[in-house]
Amino acid sequence: MAQHVYIADIARHAGEEVTLKGWLHNRSSKGKLHFLKVRDGTGLIQCVVFKGEVDEATFHQADHLPQETAIEVTGTVREDKRSPIGFEIGVQALSVVREPVSEFPLGHKEHGVNFLMENRHLWIRGQRQVAILRIRHTIIKAIRDYFDENGFTLFDAPILTPAACEGTSTLFEIPYFDLGKAYLTQSGQLYGEAGAMALGKIYVFGPTFRAEKSKTRRHLTEFWMVEPEVAFMDLKGDMDLMEDFVSTIVARVLAKHERELRDVLERDVEVLRRVQKPFPRITYTEAIERIRATGHAIEWGDDIGGDEETILANQFDRPVLVHRYPAEMKAFYFKRDPADPKIALGCDMLAPEGYGEIIGGGERETDFDTLKKAMDAHGLTEEAMGWYLDLRRYGSVPHAGFGLGIERTVAWICGLHHVRETIPFARMMERLTP
Repeated sequence: MAQHVYIADIARHAGEEVTLKGWLHNRSSKGKLHFLKVRDGTGLIQCVVFKGEVDEATFHQADHLPQETAIEVTGTVREDKRSPIGFEIGVQALSVVREPVSEFPLGHKEHGVNFLMENRHLWIRGQRQVAILRIRHTIIKAIRDYFDENGFTLFDAPILTPAACEGTSTLFEIPYFDLGKAYLTQSGQLYGEAGAMALGKIYVFGPTFRAEKSKTRRHLTEFWMVEPEVAFMDLKGDMDLMEDFVSTIVARVLAKHERELRDVLERDVEVLRRVQKPFPRITYTEAIERIRATGHAIEWGDDIGGDEETILANQFDRPVLVHRYPAEMKAFYFKRDPADPKIALGCDMLAPEGYGEIIGGGERETDFDTLKKAMDAHGLTEEAMGWYLDLRRYGSVPHAGFGLGIERTVAWICGLHHVRETIPFARMMERLTP
């Protein structure tokens, strides 16, 4: 009996008789030849059915199988330089595991976005979607590997929280037994700070939720974020970590997925090759000046929104770090610049090509009284947040960190127009299914 192998490993079995188990992606015929494109989740390969090498029933069956039929194919692995993976299968036997009950809804034709999203559970079988989800996997693995290799400890923050981290207007609220209200987390950062005081260097990695009524191509209501936090780190060290982290991730994705990026997603990989240290660093003030120089009417103190981020990022050939924003624009926990209290020691990383902010972070306030005043101003009670103040009561030290959004990062690296394709099942303001 031929050995069952996966398409991803096919090169190791050149000249051997093997069995593939997968689904029929597409088929075509040419005289005495039927060409079956078979996918098994690890790749796509052409299986050639020649009339002289199989019985009449098998030859006839191969020309009538509907798309997404589950099949087993046994045959010889042959080198083929015309194939994207360099090999094909010469079929000797074919058996059907299960045929679809009706025509596959997606087929090989164009469909509208709404139809594709309604059928997301089937859309993810497509070659493009498989490539994106594989690259997402590699990005996440590269993130975990980076932190493991650099002495960080994974620190799991709660999903249910008693208060807001970023602001009360974008919270998903749920009843919580007899204790009143709870909220789905916007960020694990505050708990990550507790972890850094215990373990030195930590990272929180998990889903986060924002009840923003936004329909832009950059926003999801449920997304994944990784948030490192480091004790005894200042803003400069934080920016050093950001650029080393991101350049490492991009390099690892290129090393593993250059063919899928180029051939399947039609991504300009030369743009990604330029993502190398050092990244340009400019202050918020310099950023405003650069944007104004293009004719934009932005003023100092205004938010740098999506359009402005694009104007600014297009002036550089790699991600740019914008630091030292007006303190009023940043969350209560940001440390203010001792040289200018109107400035927060925060930093955003903007990806090129219009993808906008992929990282936000900075140095945290360490003084108890200053933090307490900021919390009072934001309506955060000591009943809910006393534990966070304790971090300043007992052994407070300078510390910093950041959050990187996985979906925006996947969209940027893959060159996607919308974040809806970056996660298996996107949750957006207008979509909760499938």
